[in-house]
Amino acid sequence: MREGLRFIGGKYREPNRRVAVLADRILRGARPSELPVENPTKFELVINLKTAKALGLTIPESFLLRADELIE
Repeated sequence: MREGLRFIGGKYREPNRRVAVLADRILRGARPSELPVENPTKFELVINLKTAKALGLTIPESFLLRADELIE
């Protein structure tokens, strides 16, 4: 991810927490086929300014203000 220009997606730590909860339910006897399918509810925007500079791109200030993380 560090080489790309931008990343928009679910928060990368959140799925790990959800997996732990679902694994706990399975270990307590829940059937995997009965567990809900879940979609991300939290998203993040990461912009790699180093890559943008290497490509000669200027990222608008309004876009930078929306980013959750800026990679310098």
